[in-house]
Amino acid sequence: MALPSTTEMHRAYMRKDTSYDGVFYLAVRTTGIFCRPSCTARKPLAKNVEFFPSTKEAIFAGYRPCKVCKPMEAIGTPPEWVGILLSTIERDPTVRYSDSYLRKKGIEPSRARRFFFKNYGMTFQAYCRGRRLGKSFEQIRNGVDLDDVALGYGYNSHSGFRDAFAKTFGKAPRESRNDDSIVTSWIESPYGPLVAAATSEGICLLEFTDRRMLDNQFKRLRKYFRCAIIPGENMHIVQLKKELKEYFDEKRKTFSVNLVFPGSPFEQQVWNALLKISAGQTASYEDVARMIGKPKSSRAVGRANGMNRIAIVIPCHRVVNKNGELGGYGGGVWRKKMLLELEKNKN
Repeated sequence: MALPSTTEMHRAYMRKDTSYDGVFYLAVRTTGIFCRPSCTARKPLAKNVEFFPSTKEAIFAGYRPCKVCKPMEAIGTPPEWVGILLSTIERDPTVRYSDSYLRKKGIEPSRARRFFFKNYGMTFQAYCRGRRLGKSFEQIRNGVDLDDVALGYGYNSHSGFRDAFAKTFGKAPRESRNDDSIVTSWIESPYGPLVAAATSEGICLLEFTDRRMLDNQFKRLRKYFRCAIIPGENMHIVQLKKELKEYFDEKRKTFSVNLVFPGSPFEQQVWNALLKISAGQTASYEDVARMIGKPKSSRAVGRANGMNRIAIVIPCHRVVNKNGELGGYGGGVWRKKMLLELEKNKN
């Protein structure tokens, strides 16, 4: 996604605008550091600033993270205007939220488009379409008449509804009454936002939204389940949100939400073994290899560990190097350290 205009970015960081956090980062040539737009440190001269779309690009350009705003740490909560938009859509997903609607609310449409794409993998309008179609899919599965569904969810014609539905779900509405879908929802946490996905059978994905492999994980879900992925929520995600809150509040050690994690037989062996590592404990890759009866497969265990799609609940963060060092973690080593410290405090 392209950066905002230079003028817009200068205006944002001069105002310390938190709504641009995560949209871009500014680096100061004279100090060699990079910051969030909302950083409270003294603002540099425009001629000394350059902009980057991600922390990775800033680091590769030779800049180091600011100690004041700590740009390497994930943003725990979205800007207020994003939360208001999400709540508004959930209250009535049938409405078409146009650019003019956003402007009336004081939100520049380009800002909403960039923020949703960067943080949620889709534009604001794509998110709205997904919610409309997702709710219509629920109604169809519950036996509601197709005429009522089409006209009740913001479509002016049956053909328009059928075309949009088929494009998303791969088949006509009447052929989809017994089909499943993968619903996705975003969960805030002390260590940054997470994206959760679930079928009607259980949770099939939980990842930090800035994980590099997230796109590949969604591709694997489409391959395994052969159904559409749409914004939404079901009883499994509701339960997961509750249990995660208790976990981060140090009131829960284990999870009881249903899980669905298809993979190769070896991957499933490894992931089931991870579920046996208790909170507050760690195991090496060699330990996990022995747990599954394949003591010489520690490298393969490492690969399977990295392919785990359900972070925290299937605790791949509890696997460390043989020498006790943390090793890698898809969500970032700093998060792995924080999760292990959180679990240690519970014991």
